[in-house]
Amino acid sequence: MTLYHDWENVERRPAVSDAELWTIHGKRNESSLYCRYLKRGVDFVLAMAMLVVLILPMAIVAMLLLISQGRPLIYSGRRMKAPGQPFLQYKFRTMTLHDDDSGATGAHKHWRITPLGRFLRRTRLDELPQLFNIIAGDMSFVGPRPPLPEYVERFPALYSTVLQAKPGVTGLATLIYHRHEDRILAGCKTAEDTERAYYARCLPTKLRIELVYRRTASPWLDFWIMWKTFLAVIPGYDRPRKKRGQPVTAPLVRPVESAPSK
Repeated sequence: MTLYHDWENVERRPAVSDAELWTIHGKRNESSLYCRYLKRGVDFVLAMAMLVVLILPMAIVAMLLLISQGRPLIYSGRRMKAPGQPFLQYKFRTMTLHDDDSGATGAHKHWRITPLGRFLRRTRLDELPQLFNIIAGDMSFVGPRPPLPEYVERFPALYSTVLQAKPGVTGLATLIYHRHEDRILAGCKTAEDTERAYYARCLPTKLRIELVYRRTASPWLDFWIMWKTFLAVIPGYDRPRKKRGQPVTAPLVRPVESAPSK
């Protein structure tokens, strides 16, 4: 299985096959010691250190949110860290309140994003409260994005494999697919269109990428993902750059290869 930036062709593929799932699930990860034991310690120490450094910026963001849009300051959404194990994921609130909020954020929700919220989303400062999720052990810095319960209920076999890696603030799928996902969902004018596009186009591709991360996770890959995520918040950094004689659809990152399914 190969990850391309020709997403239109990738998305025409069916959902991950049982054979492909078995191959990925059954492969031994040589970094299992890191994933099972060391990664949690690294996450905890790094999160505590970052909290000390970032507590003042977080307080400033909270004050600005209080002045511009009032309470609550924190959005807590129910997510899954493993099948049957929900938790509350924390973010700074970036939208106006709505009683019946669910599903992915398509164009039908864009009117609810506040001006300050748009800046927080672009710079990913809205993710800072997830340091408390990491300290609590519900999340990691790097891993699959924590899914909504309905996604896990719809694809239990896939998520039982994907969520063997603890959900992350960032991840391989987030890094290399999020802009394409945003473009797809930006064209969805209703909640029904958003749900249809997310299930049919975004989720199958993201799950393939998450499965690749699950079988290739290592401290070096995690460091690379965190570094690239940091660079990605720099305006214009992760957009395609057209070179002489090269189309703008050239890959932004090196393709990640995995063994072909049996």
